[in-house]
Amino acid sequence: MDTAHPTWQPPLIWRTAQLLARVVVALVARLEVSGDVPEALRRGPLILAANHISPFDPVVLAAACRARGVAPRIMATGGLFRTPVIGAAMRRAGHIRVDRGTSAVHQALDDAAAAVAGGSVILVYPEGRIGLDPGMWPERGKTGTARLALACGAPVIPVAQWGSHEVVPYRAPKGLLRGVARAVWRRPVLRVHFGDPVDLADVTPGTPAAARRATDRIIDAITDNLAPLRPDEPDRPRHVDPGRPADTSRSHRRRPTA
Repeated sequence: MDTAHPTWQPPLIWRTAQLLARVVVALVARLEVSGDVPEALRRGPLILAANHISPFDPVVLAAACRARGVAPRIMATGGLFRTPVIGAAMRRAGHIRVDRGTSAVHQALDDAAAAVAGGSVILVYPEGRIGLDPGMWPERGKTGTARLALACGAPVIPVAQWGSHEVVPYRAPKGLLRGVARAVWRRPVLRVHFGDPVDLADVTPGTPAAARRATDRIIDAITDNLAPLRPDEPDRPRHVDPGRPADTSRSHRRRPTA
């Protein structure tokens, strides 16, 4: 893949939104960004694969990416695109609509593949939803991210984040004002870490279970990078959102650490 001349450039509306995201995050919490994105990859083609723990995640990740000089196109739920003002802004910013649970979901992968081929950085949530694991560890991933990476040959950088669940509750807008007010008072630390690229070199596209193997490897990488962000919360989070349901049906078996 030719990475010397990317054709897509982040529009002004998205670069401005990233600046605004940094301001919003600073108003409600403290942001700590660690790790980095290699300079050669910052303008793509690249896939950023992040865990998903709160409706506030896109704002936090937009701010963190801005701090690392990256302007990713986000694969986001179709509901946001149906919102009159936000939807129009997201379309103009170049983000990619994902209509989960419909036949149109495959169109999102085609759109993402075209975007990566055009030199874009894509931000995806491999879990496919806000995770419902009781311990708030990454769930077993959907294979879309892996299939995208294997098809395009683009590198995948795991992005681990922790703390956004203390700002915006799972059932927002229900409880939103209370959550934000509590965050302004307590100033939680929001941690985002950019890890090393996931090694998928030995996974051959088109072979049996290749997408599942690559998916598990991506989720393992996110989990490994998340553990140091929550050293005092190894099993269950201290902050418990009473409106967040628990679902163990998609729990990911964490590989043992040394």
